[in-house]
Amino acid sequence: MIKPDKPANEALRLEALYRYRILDSEREKSFDDLVVIAKAVCGTSMAAVTLIDVERQWFKSIQGIDAAENLRSESMCGHAILQPQEIMVVEDALQDIRFHDNPVVTGDPHIRFYAGAPLISSDGLPLGTLCVFDAHPQHLASDKAEALAALSRQVMLVMELRRFALDIQKHMLERDDYERLLSEYQDVLLAQNADLAAQSRTDDLTGLPNRRAMAAALEEAVAGNPPTAACVALLDIDHFKHINDFQGHATGDRVLAELGALLRSHFAGRGMAARYGGEEFVAVMPGTDLRTAELQCEFLRLAVADLPLGFPVTISIGVAQHRTGESVDETLARADKALYRAKGNGRNRVERAG
Repeated sequence: MIKPDKPANEALRLEALYRYRILDSEREKSFDDLVVIAKAVCGTSMAAVTLIDVERQWFKSIQGIDAAENLRSESMCGHAILQPQEIMVVEDALQDIRFHDNPVVTGDPHIRFYAGAPLISSDGLPLGTLCVFDAHPQHLASDKAEALAALSRQVMLVMELRRFALDIQKHMLERDDYERLLSEYQDVLLAQNADLAAQSRTDDLTGLPNRRAMAAALEEAVAGNPPTAACVALLDIDHFKHINDFQGHATGDRVLAELGALLRSHFAGRGMAARYGGEEFVAVMPGTDLRTAELQCEFLRLAVADLPLGFPVTISIGVAQHRTGESVDETLARADKALYRAKGNGRNRVERAG
């Protein structure tokens, strides 16, 4: 095991950390919410907000295991703060000379995968990390790394707001001013949490809901006793790789954005469209039978062909109606098979699931 070095500016770093008056404080929902989102986005079983003290790693919030602190000498986060402008990723700790015999790797919680985004103070000093970890090796995709970095900045914003609130409590003497400023602080936190919730359910490029939001909408659409009719359609841009290869990725992004806008307007009256991943999209149509859903998809297919993009773009669609007793995943799987059949039958067509 290789113990983490201490930064050259360690004294200044600790001084900055102590200004936040956060060490050994109680759990707070604002931090817990961010940790839950980080764990979900990165697909790990554990996540934490950690702060690096003189000889310890202290957890402001932690999910997946029950722990309050750890030795700094055994912490992966102690290594992560040494490169404050980068996310430190360890895909398999058993293959890393720094950690292969670390107690947190060889014993509970048996960490194999780790990714830590440093928490940087307003004066550029690393205080700790927002980290995700798991007992199985993993690869961190670039979009998940970007999301983790964005969430680490949100953690620092909450820490700044928290310090601001503590300063108010310390310096404001008149009750009216104190209550007004505290209310402003709470409003900022509420707005920030609402924004984070929206970000976690929205695709940045198209502005459509993402796959998680779609799953929730489909669950809601088929809920009820007796269950209501609902259909789901999976659609894929034909030969999208050729668009990226020959027109460029910027043009590919424009196609995705234009299709997203069309889907949003097409299903605005009833239902919801979402980005499923890559060049795939999904539409949920509550209270719709299969024949009606198929017609809606035909109208959508024709509308895509008429998009003013300067070159032809078509889509293939598979549509399925939810069956009583069927899970949402099973409905999606049947729509996916119909989509595959549409591609195999020449593309630019709609196929219904059996």
